[in-house]
Amino acid sequence: MTQNTTAVIAVVASVSAVVAISGVVLGLIFRPKKPKRTLVDSDTKIPLRVVDRSFITHDTIRLKLGLPTADHVLGLPVGNHVYFSAKIDGNMVVRPYTPITLDTQKGYVDFVIKVYKGNVNPKFPKGGVMSQYLASLPIDGFIDVRGPSGKLEYKGCGLFHIKPDLRSSPNPVKVKHVNMICGGSGITPMFQLLSYILQSKDDTTQIAMVFANVSEKDIILRDELENFKDKYPNHFRLWYTLNEAPERWAYSTGYVNEQMLQEHIYPVKDNDTITLICGPPSFIEFACLPSLTKLDYPKNMIHVF
Repeated sequence: MTQNTTAVIAVVASVSAVVAISGVVLGLIFRPKKPKRTLVDSDTKIPLRVVDRSFITHDTIRLKLGLPTADHVLGLPVGNHVYFSAKIDGNMVVRPYTPITLDTQKGYVDFVIKVYKGNVNPKFPKGGVMSQYLASLPIDGFIDVRGPSGKLEYKGCGLFHIKPDLRSSPNPVKVKHVNMICGGSGITPMFQLLSYILQSKDDTTQIAMVFANVSEKDIILRDELENFKDKYPNHFRLWYTLNEAPERWAYSTGYVNEQMLQEHIYPVKDNDTITLICGPPSFIEFACLPSLTKLDYPKNMIHVF
């Protein structure tokens, strides 16, 4: 090998090294930054400011909370929830809530909250202490939020991680179908999961929802649900039932029952279907669970929020 050849090889090697190093440096410079997470853990309270609040039904508000900066996301895994806490009339009150916005949303987070007023239900003469407090919070007021928390997390493409209890390690559960049975404000923990699945390009998971309410005016997020049904007809089936249905109502009337579920949710097949339930305790205990039991849905594939 001549001296000139050796020199050329050395120059080429040096140039290659410079190019490689430059590529690494440029990659580090232009690599998309991970968004800043607001939530720390299930014990650390973060005060969030009320940016906007409006009624979306006669008894339900949409509460918009600002995150620390315009670059922050909430930092909540899909399927988890947060806790709101506040001192109300001298007592510390804590309640779980799930946002309806996805965790890609920067700068703010939206919650839909049903306001339970006092002197309406004799069993709860004071109504919902936290929900009434949130409905009366002024713009620029603050509420303490902590999380994430929860036993269920959706990882995408039909894969759930479900903990038997909060301290246990999660068990992976892979499905093709998701049934959602919700009553009233029980739609809220379902909605974020629904949005995430339907708007993920590679997720082919199919969803069937039965949504129970007292009357038509009580249906929360109806426009959004109808839009999803129209936009994703091959992936989302939607069915309503009302206790007090108007004339020419196109859906079911009455409580959730065995026949209704048999007709409108995905059946048990090869353990590829998970059924999620959220709603009032009586709705779950006396309507949903007995009906699913009669239809032979396995308990390990039923999750109650």
